[in-house]
Amino acid sequence: MTLYATGDIQGCAASLERLLGAVSFDAARDRLWITGDLVNRGPDSLAVLRRLVALDAAVTTVLGNHDLHLLAAAAGISELGPGDTLQAVLDAPDAPRLIDWLRHRPLLHYDPASERVLVHAGIPPGWSLADARAQAAEVTALLTSPSWQAGLSAMYGNEPARWSTSLEPPLRRRYTINALTRLRFCDAHGRLDFAHRGPPGSQPATLKPWYEFPRTGNYRAHVYFGHWAALGLCRGPGYTCLDSGCVWGRTLTALPLDPPGEPICIPCADAV
Repeated sequence: MTLYATGDIQGCAASLERLLGAVSFDAARDRLWITGDLVNRGPDSLAVLRRLVALDAAVTTVLGNHDLHLLAAAAGISELGPGDTLQAVLDAPDAPRLIDWLRHRPLLHYDPASERVLVHAGIPPGWSLADARAQAAEVTALLTSPSWQAGLSAMYGNEPARWSTSLEPPLRRRYTINALTRLRFCDAHGRLDFAHRGPPGSQPATLKPWYEFPRTGNYRAHVYFGHWAALGLCRGPGYTCLDSGCVWGRTLTALPLDPPGEPICIPCADAV
């Protein structure tokens, strides 16, 4: 059995199939961790969702911001924009089953045996791992509840950009979603920045990548994340970014975790 971790697929179904073929993925034996953003921007989000649902227990994925956008559109909370490629999912005859599967994915997955964390964007510096798990679990409980549609109504917005235990529940959940699915840079006070998306070094001097801040609680878990295509495949002490920019015409990457191995990168096979 091999455990692989891969980054943002974003509707690149042909690239996903090539990657699974390149590693001879066997759902009866192997396992796949995905950093979220399964859908949107790429040409065939519907095929990606159907493929992953069919792989069943072989796949562990967290939700990314584009996945949440699809859920919000399905709930009637948001409209699709000109750059979205999600209409085929919403129109599909099996859309209810796919949406139900998607909303039951967590925002954060933690494996205590291997001390690994899977999250879409990162963990803000003001949170311990216990904080991140607790706040993620609150959003997951909402998404899996019968009233999940109404619970997403306050999802959109950049504020609050700084964590406080006194936040009201809707704002607390918004912060959690933003922190775990949109985070890249923070300032010295832990305030999340959403204006800068380039690689490290392109941001103002007042900002640093989230993973360069000291960890609250000094947790030792290795964090696997995506979301940051400008960062690309990048490994450092305590973190690995797996978003190698497939939807932008670059590559889709699988990193063998157990047993460990070198990354397998396949060129994008999807026209965007």
